[in-house]
Amino acid sequence: MSNQNNSVYRIAPYHYIHVLDLNENVTRLEVGPKTFVKQDNEKVVLGPEKMIVIPPNHYCLIENPVKRDAKNNNVLFDRNNAVQLSHADIEIRFNRDPFPLYPGENLKFKVTPLTVLQSNSALRLKAELDFEDENGVRRIAGDEWLFEGPGTYIPRKEVSVEELIGAIILRPNQAIKLRARKECTDKNGVDRVTGEEWIVKQTGAYLPGAYEEVVSIVDTYVLTEKKALHLRALRTFTDDYNKKRLNGEEWLITLKDTESHIPGVYEEVVGVVDVTTLNSRQYAVILDPVDNEGRVQLGKKRLVKGEKSFFLQPGEKLERGIQDVYVLGEDEGLILKCIESFDDETKVKRQPGDRWMIKGPTDYVPPVEVEVVTRRKAIPLDENEGIYVRDIKSGKVRAIVGQTYMLNQDEELWEKVLPDTIEKLLYKNPLLDSSFSEKIEKEPVPLRNKSRVVTYRVPHNGAVQIYDYKEKKARVILGPDLVMLGPDEQFTLISLSAGKPKIGNKLKSICLLLGPDFSTDIFQIETADHARLSLTVSYNWHFDLSNITDPKEATKLFNVPDFVGDACKAVASRIRGAVAARNFDDFHKNSARIIRESVFGLDERKKIRDRFVFPQNNLVITNIDIQAVEPVDQRTRDSLQKSVQLAIEITTNSQEAAAKHEAERLEQEAKGKLERQKILDEAEAEKSRRALLELQALSAAVESTGQAKAEAQSRAEAQKIEGEAAVEQAKLKAEAAKIEAQSELERLQNARQAELGYVREQNEIEISKQTQVSEIEVKKFKLMVDAIGAQTIKDMATAGPDLQVKMLQALGLQSTLITDGTNPINLFNTANGLIGNFTN
Repeated sequence: MSNQNNSVYRIAPYHYIHVLDLNENVTRLEVGPKTFVKQDNEKVVLGPEKMIVIPPNHYCLIENPVKRDAKNNNVLFDRNNAVQLSHADIEIRFNRDPFPLYPGENLKFKVTPLTVLQSNSALRLKAELDFEDENGVRRIAGDEWLFEGPGTYIPRKEVSVEELIGAIILRPNQAIKLRARKECTDKNGVDRVTGEEWIVKQTGAYLPGAYEEVVSIVDTYVLTEKKALHLRALRTFTDDYNKKRLNGEEWLITLKDTESHIPGVYEEVVGVVDVTTLNSRQYAVILDPVDNEGRVQLGKKRLVKGEKSFFLQPGEKLERGIQDVYVLGEDEGLILKCIESFDDETKVKRQPGDRWMIKGPTDYVPPVEVEVVTRRKAIPLDENEGIYVRDIKSGKVRAIVGQTYMLNQDEELWEKVLPDTIEKLLYKNPLLDSSFSEKIEKEPVPLRNKSRVVTYRVPHNGAVQIYDYKEKKARVILGPDLVMLGPDEQFTLISLSAGKPKIGNKLKSICLLLGPDFSTDIFQIETADHARLSLTVSYNWHFDLSNITDPKEATKLFNVPDFVGDACKAVASRIRGAVAARNFDDFHKNSARIIRESVFGLDERKKIRDRFVFPQNNLVITNIDIQAVEPVDQRTRDSLQKSVQLAIEITTNSQEAAAKHEAERLEQEAKGKLERQKILDEAEAEKSRRALLELQALSAAVESTGQAKAEAQSRAEAQKIEGEAAVEQAKLKAEAAKIEAQSELERLQNARQAELGYVREQNEIEISKQTQVSEIEVKKFKLMVDAIGAQTIKDMATAGPDLQVKMLQALGLQSTLITDGTNPINLFNTANGLIGNFTN
């Protein structure tokens, strides 16, 4: 090859150049091997280029090919010596000698191998122009067809390749769903319309046609004894089993129909249905069952008992799933309710709403007309156990105690509701805990089976009062005993005072302890000289149980709701009254005697009694312990403190004087030793003086003794007079209190007697009224019967039948039979009798 800048071009074999003649403006082809000398009016516009070589089984696509004559296949030139081209045309060239491209020709596609198709594959071809193929088939533009392998596809300019199609391999239990893209005839010779779908079930390779579109691969549903296929029709058609299916219809395909099923194009798979299996101890109720003709019976039910296996048809469903047969023991039963009229297994006609009970031992499967209300089990009860039972028809509630009991169809367990305070007190003893009332409001209510009879163990030396609201009576239970409440009974709640000083409603209990026990109270008193003292007193008490066997005496125990508070108030009142008449010094010296005397009083022998009795509830106070007496007034407290300090000071001075005296004695002894000689010397001189001193001392002693004796006698007389006056005053106060208590007791007794007499007279008047009213009614009825007459009443009763007899006699009928359509009569024998008589 030559350089482009030179005028000489050496064209190698199988190469070519395009030369433009600038004078004629025509481009010509120069093919090697040759040496081309370019003229001044020429220009090489292409090349040297290698010729196009097409190997075997290859092709290329030439755009704007040259024209050739039909005879010699030579290239045609126009009058300007330019190559004639087939503009906008395409020529496909196959294996041949190397060739150049003439000016104007264009290689649209490079050399490409021919398409070699394997078996089970094809090319979908489309005609771009009308032509007739090598087999003489006339193809119209737009036609599509398949070129199936094995083979090599030779392309044509009139045909375009749309796609390469591979065959779909269908394994056993598989099918292919196809859809027609336009009207065509399938491989089985069946005409298909546009959009139509069909199933191909042949096992092996399937090559879709040119107008066939693969929708999906459909797997076969294998049916077993435990699996069924639920289908729905998408339109009205006849299925593979020659059954006509309506649009929207649903049905099941089971193993009885086929072992496997491929859904058709008009069949929609709703789901796979599992078999429902019932053993010998199970049953099921099917709602909206399907009859033998496949029709759904809406609103009906069907009972299926085991052992059995079945498939639920479309539209059917189980009412409560698979249910177990009711197995009843000897102590069990079933309450049944009729929801539809039927004759049960005992040939008893049951009406809707009827309730009855069956008892074991037995197995029971309820029919569809029966609803199982509940399952009952006998309730075993010990001697100290019970339940509350309510009759749902009459509403009466009763207690069943100490026996095994099973509720019948007209009974139910009744829950007895107690106040929260009573619920908590059933499990605690508040009298043993002074803070119980504060805790009881914070603690939750204990859980209790409210249908069980309420029991409470009354402790030893305790009492519980129970009130029956139905009978309007109260009874008292003494411990140790077990209390069992009836349906209309309630515990009497006791609210007692507690604390120091006593605070009302501090303790709550349902059990009253009868003692002996003690109570401590703090209260204030005031003496006659207005000294206010805080007194802490403890009382020993118990209830008198000598006549406790009498119901009235037993009821007295609960007559006083707060006996602790009342007793403390009564005792404090007596003590205040007695102390108010004494001054502080007297009370301080004789406090125990004054308090005991004020509380217990004096007997006929002026001795203090040993008990104080409250007759309202037989409460007895046996002893009083004075624990502390403290001044309340600060001045009194200061005076006592000063007196104590003065006593301490006197004691200190006395000890100091004794010590000083002892020191002086020792000093005197020392001095005595020193002056002994002097004393001995003066002894004689002092003898006379000593006698004088002794006489003076004797006279002074006599004088002081007489004065002290006179003062002591006067003081003793004064104290004796004061004591006798105080005793007389206390005696008068005790008698006044006794008279007041007796008068109050007589007033209460008279009031109770008057009230009883009033109630008795009122009851007698009511009884007399009812008796007179009943006599008036009897007399009224008797007068009415006498006024009408017995014959008239008889005629009124027989008026209807007599009128019918007279009507029949007037019509001349010997016999007659009157009936309606609800009670038809067999007239065959009558007709035979009439015919026989006519013949005779």
